[in-house]
Amino acid sequence: MASKKRTLEDATSPKAKKSKLAGEITDKKEKKPKAKAEKPLQHTSIIENGQKAKKPRKNSDAKGKGKVDEGGEKKTNAIRIEHLNYKRIVVGMKIFAQVVSVQPLALVVSLPNQLYGHIPITQISSELTSSLESMDVDDGLSPDEGEEETDARTTRVPDLFDLFQPGQYLRCIVVAVNAAGTTKMVNVAWRARGEVEKASRRVELSLIPGQVNQGVVKMDLKSGFTMSASVKSIEDHGYILNFGIPEVSGFLSFKETKKALEGSSKLPVGSIVDVSVSKLSSNGRTCNVAITPSTIRVSHLTEVTNVTSILPGELVQCLITGVSSLGLNVQVLGYFDGTIDEYHLPPGDPADNFKAGKKVKARVLYEIPETSPPRFALSLARDNEYATSIEEAYPIGTTLDAVKIVRVETERGLLVDVQEGIQGFVHISHISDEYVPSLSASSGAWKIGASHRARVTGYYPFDGILQLSMRASVLEQKFLRVSDVQVGEQLKGTIKRLTDSALFVSISGNVDGVVFPNHYADIILKHPQKRFKEGSSIKCRVLVVDPERKRVALTAKKTLVESDLPLVSRLEDAQVGVVTHAVIFKITEKSLLVEFFNNVKGSIPLKEAGENLVGPLSDSFAVGKPVKVRITSVNLEKGNITASIRRAAPSFDIKAADISAVEIGTTVEGVVTEIHKDNAVLSLKLSNIRALLSLKNLANHRNLPVSRLQATLKIGEELNELVVVTRNPEKGIVIVANRPKAKPAMEHKQALTMDTVALGQIVGGRVLRHFHSGTVIKISGKITGTLHPTDASDDYETGTPFPTLDSIIKAVVISIDKDKKQLVLSSRASRSQPEDHPPIIDQEINKIEDLKVGETVRGFVKSIPEHGLFVTLGRAIDARVQIKELFDEFVKEWKPRFQVNQLVKGRILSVDTANKKVELTFRSENLSKSTQPTRSLSNFQEGQKIKGRVKKIEDYGLFIEIEGTKVSGLCHKSELSDNKDADTTLALRSFWEGDIVKAVVCSIDLDKRRISFSLKPSHFTDEDFQQVDEALSEDHMSLGAVEDAEITTARNDDINDSNAASDDGDRDSEVETMAVDLDTDINSLAHKQLDATPISISVRPAPVLKIQGGFQWSGDIPQEDANDPGVSEDSDTDEQPGRKKRKKKKQVELDLTADMHTKMPASNNDFERVLLGSPNSSYLWIQYMSFQLQLSEIDKAREIARRALNTINFREEKERLNVWIALMNLENVYGNEESLEVVFKDAARHCEPKTVHLRLAFILEESGKREKAEEQYKRTCKKFGQSSKAWTLFSEHYLKRGDVEQARKLLPRSLQSLEKRKHLKTISKFAQLEYRLGEPERGKTLFEGIVDSHPKRWDLWSIYIDMEAGQNDIQSIRNLFDRVLAQKMTSHKAKAFFKKWLALEKRIGDEGGAETVKAKAIEWTQRAAAQSMGNET
Repeated sequence: MASKKRTLEDATSPKAKKSKLAGEITDKKEKKPKAKAEKPLQHTSIIENGQKAKKPRKNSDAKGKGKVDEGGEKKTNAIRIEHLNYKRIVVGMKIFAQVVSVQPLALVVSLPNQLYGHIPITQISSELTSSLESMDVDDGLSPDEGEEETDARTTRVPDLFDLFQPGQYLRCIVVAVNAAGTTKMVNVAWRARGEVEKASRRVELSLIPGQVNQGVVKMDLKSGFTMSASVKSIEDHGYILNFGIPEVSGFLSFKETKKALEGSSKLPVGSIVDVSVSKLSSNGRTCNVAITPSTIRVSHLTEVTNVTSILPGELVQCLITGVSSLGLNVQVLGYFDGTIDEYHLPPGDPADNFKAGKKVKARVLYEIPETSPPRFALSLARDNEYATSIEEAYPIGTTLDAVKIVRVETERGLLVDVQEGIQGFVHISHISDEYVPSLSASSGAWKIGASHRARVTGYYPFDGILQLSMRASVLEQKFLRVSDVQVGEQLKGTIKRLTDSALFVSISGNVDGVVFPNHYADIILKHPQKRFKEGSSIKCRVLVVDPERKRVALTAKKTLVESDLPLVSRLEDAQVGVVTHAVIFKITEKSLLVEFFNNVKGSIPLKEAGENLVGPLSDSFAVGKPVKVRITSVNLEKGNITASIRRAAPSFDIKAADISAVEIGTTVEGVVTEIHKDNAVLSLKLSNIRALLSLKNLANHRNLPVSRLQATLKIGEELNELVVVTRNPEKGIVIVANRPKAKPAMEHKQALTMDTVALGQIVGGRVLRHFHSGTVIKISGKITGTLHPTDASDDYETGTPFPTLDSIIKAVVISIDKDKKQLVLSSRASRSQPEDHPPIIDQEINKIEDLKVGETVRGFVKSIPEHGLFVTLGRAIDARVQIKELFDEFVKEWKPRFQVNQLVKGRILSVDTANKKVELTFRSENLSKSTQPTRSLSNFQEGQKIKGRVKKIEDYGLFIEIEGTKVSGLCHKSELSDNKDADTTLALRSFWEGDIVKAVVCSIDLDKRRISFSLKPSHFTDEDFQQVDEALSEDHMSLGAVEDAEITTARNDDINDSNAASDDGDRDSEVETMAVDLDTDINSLAHKQLDATPISISVRPAPVLKIQGGFQWSGDIPQEDANDPGVSEDSDTDEQPGRKKRKKKKQVELDLTADMHTKMPASNNDFERVLLGSPNSSYLWIQYMSFQLQLSEIDKAREIARRALNTINFREEKERLNVWIALMNLENVYGNEESLEVVFKDAARHCEPKTVHLRLAFILEESGKREKAEEQYKRTCKKFGQSSKAWTLFSEHYLKRGDVEQARKLLPRSLQSLEKRKHLKTISKFAQLEYRLGEPERGKTLFEGIVDSHPKRWDLWSIYIDMEAGQNDIQSIRNLFDRVLAQKMTSHKAKAFFKKWLALEKRIGDEGGAETVKAKAIEWTQRAAAQSMGNET
């Protein structure tokens, strides 16, 4: 509302005289408003006692009217009845009016005799104007004053929409009259949108009671006297009203208000009400009133003290003194003359309805100006309650074939009969397209009784008649108002003007359209002015019609203008399957948002945007591009429309998208067209419908792992026996699955029961399901058996530990549980064919005594707890593998390397027979090595051949560790080849860490404890290389995981899927009898296996240590273990052996520092070695200094710092600064003032001086040396007075010490030194410090000064709000948001503030506050949109 007030004042300020008048109104002066200083407007003279008007041109009019009169003799003493027009309206004239429309900043009212006027918002009441002004004043108040003002206001400033409604009658006074054709209205801040609004701008009215009731005195306040009043204040029992009468105020009780308003909301301060006097108090100061409409309607005057007491709208007693065809002459209250024209009489001939001498009650319309004695215009017509009905019966634009002329006003127009009881008025300017100077009632085309075609162009609500036009151009005009325009209509218009924001087009008459830039053409026009010229014609199509805002949006896109496709302008028009055009208005990552006609919007999913899109949608589509789409789904409840560009393409097979013909459960065949990660896309034969098939389902059907299926399935492959499982009409696809295999039924040669089954018997059954301990096999209807994975095969690696579901297997009964009717089975070939079976690789372990320490065994992972693994070795025997026994080296993320049911290989560490506990290890060390004597350097001799492992690779050679010892030495790169000219660099690249090599000891230095090796081929024979190959082959048979974790996972997924598919089989309770053909060669079952290659995991070194974090003096560096990115899953190396080598090579390139990356440097040598790789790392240098300080080597730490400064590249300014700061810290703690000063000055010369000064001050402050820190801050501010940061840090130092006064003194000092552009920033920083460390109230005062002088600095507003949020005062925060959002800003910035406000309400406010924020956001958006549209039109 504040913005409305300011806008209005800005519009009215240029005219001094008008401002003076407005000031008089606002100050509630009781003086009569002065007339305008311009030349007085001429008006028609009034004839008295039969005398004619002085002007000759009025004679013809009088004569003409005289001819129409039937009783000429009665006219002798009658007053001439004339109509009101704009020329006769003068300033100070009181008039009765009816509200036509309510605008945000003004009222449009209908006046008698087809006239209009407007009432600005500042002319409603003095109280409302004061409230508007106080909104601006509050913004400039100090916080204390603002709080008082806020407390005083209990309600918000009401809108005009809350105070008035169309059809309401008002008592007004004229305050300004403008000449015809005036374009700039002095006191009007709102923009007219139609002919009525434009016409109303000629007359400005006021409702202020002090002006309308001027002339009413206390003696007039008798029972039944009606007048208008404004609500001055709201008290405990009612309202105090302002009459504008000195020394008298009104009182309206809540009880009376409730009765009149029928329980609606209270009357806001500043609202205007019509009141009827009930009684005047004994002291004459308070007048009780009533506002009941029925009371006011019948209240009438019988006597008055003065003519000025007769107000417009008063019901008065009249005596008819004369009757004519033009109306009545009456005597008002026995003293004053009055006239009632034909427009304000009941329907019919006045002569038939009224007789002279009859008494009637008439309502005063206005006082005829400049007459003596005073005369009034009155009305006998009842209130126009039927105005709404005639608007419905005759909407604007209605063409009337024949209207009959019943009265002719020579210079004004025609009064016509439309039908019985309904009349219309045709102004003389709307009779013909040609100029008509005057009209004749007895001759010509427009004489009385003639009939003509006419068209309804509007209404005169006050007079209750239609506004008509007979102009041929209006009759032929296509549109008269915006609501007549139809969405989607193709039309030609004329370009009126082109602006930066839109193109304005004249469509028909006064109806214009607007074309926004994104609808200029199918593509974006860089230079639209070259295409659109003023006055040229343009072919458009109606895009949006908004009657409320009186806007017609057009499109000039050729695709839309010439489109023959059906239009979608409502949700009901969007039928599934309809192909239409739309325009893209937004592009997201996953969809296109499109707009149809009339603001109907829809979305296009990513997959429906096209067939073969590559890259993001923004690369293929642009905002504003028209596209042809097909509607795929409509949700009327949510208002959602989903469309598809792909399905609207000509190449799209509509029949293929129609899946209604495919029934669920039918058998189909298809061809593979696409293969994805989890499913395959098929094209069904005959229908070409797209179908999806799960790869897991197909893998189960073919008894293959998913990974194997993905490698074998080819595009174009035909698949048969598919069943339709479900349909998705929205996406146009069906889901299919392989038809389940028929469960094999076998006839029993004899019934199998628990009594007949025997140990060692071979039985057959069908696999039902898998569980954690093996497989469940159904032998018969009541007998089941379990097959443990260790009993499935004699070779775990090539066998099938978990047989495929629904498959038939034969097994040997090894245990019988008659109570549970369950058998324990074994499908080992050694059990079924004891005499003739393949070699047993994995022995059957039935009891714990079968295990021996040091024995190598294989088993399946049973579970993976936090402390290691449990491996099942037999039916009831499990072994534990601790984490430390899983790998030869440390591996942080070890769990992903193992999966349940994975095949592993290990060596038995210990067997506890009593407790039945078995410990297993996957490590490769020899168990007996601990019993062997430790071999040292003295145990080796020069020339001795040893076997070792490559421990580390450097540019100058290899470090080799002798097997079984901790002795390691260097093999220089010159000792790799016998060829001196060979490229030893290439030779080094052929080695990998961990490789087993055969070497010869070249030299041994016991004093320096060094040993060197040689790998030259000349030192070895063929037997030596054969031994190395054997060692390598043995090494490949390492312990640990035998089966890759990925294959195990795939197998487990297959098991889970197959379990889900076999649920029906588990529920089968009917008794089945199965016969097993024992003559079948069970060798085929025993040797049946998957084609799989044994897989081993290659163990890699631990991941590289990445040193992170800032410098610290404690030396405690946070250790972080990271996963080695070079370690890959073994599935890749299994299927593609070549990739294993490439990944390994990459790993070596990333990790060339060997064991130094597995631990924190713990010695000088370690630090020196790490620094060789990262000489520019200040972090490593500082940690090296910290390491020396822990050893009390202070001088060594200083030396390292100087080395660092000499070593680090001069371009690494930040790294060098870190070392300087560390050195200053060192001198501050371990040095003296002189040494610290020296280091400080050196640092200031080599680094940015201001940073060094501030760092030293901070170091001194943190170490508790406050006085020295203060001196340093003073020195810094003196040297760098232009730095805002120096002053704010100095202030923060004082505040931390509690010296508030000293901190505050720095602000004015800083502003004297700083540049003006830095003042706001500095004040803001000081204010923030007050919030955090000082007094929040002072910080608030500083911010108030900032936002008052710079109200458009949104960043400072945001900081201010954040600081207040820290105080958890939600009411203060709300006040701030109300103030900032009252200012003019972009929608983007307003959205940010509303979002911030909503978050704060949710955090420290309440639900009511959050809802209020949402409502205010919607209100702001609507108001901004209305203002934007007003500016455009």
